[in-house]
Amino acid sequence: MIKLASWNVNGLRAVLGRGDLAGAFERLGADIFCVQETKMAQGQAEVDFSGYGQYWNSALKKGYSGTAVFTKPAPVNVINGIGIDRHDHEGRLIFLEYENFCLATIYAPNSQSELQRLPYRLEWEDDVRDWLTRAAKERGKPVIVCGDLNVANEDIDLKNPKTNHESAGFTDGERGKFKELLGAGFVDTFRRLHPQQAGAYTWWSYIGKMRERNTGWRIDYFLVSEELADKIVSAEIYSEIYGSDHCPIGLTLDIDG
Repeated sequence: MIKLASWNVNGLRAVLGRGDLAGAFERLGADIFCVQETKMAQGQAEVDFSGYGQYWNSALKKGYSGTAVFTKPAPVNVINGIGIDRHDHEGRLIFLEYENFCLATIYAPNSQSELQRLPYRLEWEDDVRDWLTRAAKERGKPVIVCGDLNVANEDIDLKNPKTNHESAGFTDGERGKFKELLGAGFVDTFRRLHPQQAGAYTWWSYIGKMRERNTGWRIDYFLVSEELADKIVSAEIYSEIYGSDHCPIGLTLDIDG
């Protein structure tokens, strides 16, 4: 049995300073804890959780993007990025190979206001999907994908789908690419266990007390290779944990690390 957690912290130094990350570690008790939007490089703050190894992929641009993984089981291999130069300067992906599975934590690019970055985002989606499926095939192991994928898949995954159609994170193009990822052999673990649960969100705007009113989006995910679908024990959204505009999510699988 292995327990995983993922959280877009929207600035790791801030959640460290307030004790929010330590609190989440204690509350969730995950064997592997993945973090997105670190906005820092390793060594810019003291980050030490006893019993956890740590792996970082930071953006070249200071204070921007970035991912990190804190893990009790030791990976046998770690790869930062996907080996395509135009994608690998923002610290958006860490791939860890373990004995019985692989794990990719991802912070997908935001398409931004007026969809300025949508063309790049769609290109990024294609390249990451191809890389993940190839990596799984080459290693002969199932893959877990987690993180802030910056897309709400279906109408049920955000409070106001009609007024947000073609907003960043809910364009037809982004949703189509997410469905292509699922079609490549991945399962949305939360929807597998909770197919009709509405109001289950992982991100809320800071503007207008959106979180208090639960006017949010589900854009953070745990996906697993189809062969792990019957190994899903639980898939959770920890909306009671504050500290970021996102909340942590969790996954428990009946497999060994």
